Amino acid sequence: MLNGYSIIDADSHVIEPPSMWAEYLEPEFKQFAPSADMKIKEEEITEKVSSQVRDLGNKQMMSAHPNAYFQGYNVESHLQEMVGMGVDIAFVYPTYGLWLWAIDNSSAQLAGAFTRAYNNWLKDFCNYDRERLKGVGAINLHSPESMVHELHQIVDFGWKAVFLRPNPVKGRLLSDTAYEPFWRECEQLGIAVGIHEGTHSRLPTVGAERFNTRFALHACSHPMEQMMALLALIEGGVLERYPNLRVGFLESGCSWLPYWLWRLDEEYENLYWEVKDNVKIKPSEYFRRQCFISIEPSEPLLARAIEYIGTDNLIFGSDYPHMDHNPKIVQELVELEENLSKETVQKILWDNPRRFYGLF
Repeated sequence: MLNGYSIIDADSHVIEPPSMWAEYLEPEFKQFAPSADMKIKEEEITEKVSSQVRDLGNKQMMSAHPNAYFQGYNVESHLQEMVGMGVDIAFVYPTYGLWLWAIDNSSAQLAGAFTRAYNNWLKDFCNYDRERLKGVGAINLHSPESMVHELHQIVDFGWKAVFLRPNPVKGRLLSDTAYEPFWRECEQLGIAVGIHEGTHSRLPTVGAERFNTRFALHACSHPMEQMMALLALIEGGVLERYPNLRVGFLESGCSWLPYWLWRLDEEYENLYWEVKDNVKIKPSEYFRRQCFISIEPSEPLLARAIEYIGTDNLIFGSDYPHMDHNPKIVQELVELEENLSKETVQKILWDNPRRFYGLF
């Protein structure tokens, strides 16, 4: 709690200890356990990451949260940092996992082994304090036929959310018919789906075919891949078929959304006949009905975005403890009440993420 606000961090991250993969992978897959520098049999799990970026990221993370850094980002330090930031409940996403099973030419079996190892490790991590640490389960998009079974295992853990990458996996968009049973089951079980990008992954990514610097890749990947994911879910009819499905778009800011919804509404007005079987209402209406998006307090167009989107679909994610995480982000969000209203800040910090994640 901070300044009278209870706070849900809708997007925090663990830093998986390198040793956990060998410990949690099933015996037949232990030979693929990543090394301490996160290589699989000497092959990088990422691409286009310079040594300068690695060094700078390490220094920034150490400077922002030295206590957690020198404790190896263990569960005790995670909870301590939550207290320091004023966060009451944190929904936890991976770090290395964002890349590890996001390798397009990976076998479905190996990607599945990595997701199971991560989920089992995260279950133990969150069981340290289940009231405050909430796991967000990994799903193996390489194996559509296994996704419903994986979803039920995650539900058995007591978790209320899963996350997906927005990128195509083996040529499949999120609207691919192979994923239809998964979307249906998410709606029936009331499971929230967080869409989370990860720069430098070995999946098709907007900008990666043109640029090489993190400056360019990071600028493109997060907002533009989220735009593509939202479009796929609308154009492919997923949001039409599953009106009670809840989808969140994380770590990309919200300022792109008013333009994108305006653009899609304009296209729909002119070309509705082309997509009328899958898209029955304006794209912006789908978003307002069942989607959520995380904001950044420093966005210069935040007030205008709120004016266009409204206040019921906005949530907050700290991105702790990544290199671009702002350690003062929670305080800056609380201070938004000077320009917005206390009611709006209350919605962003607690009411909306509580609805998104189904905490009743």
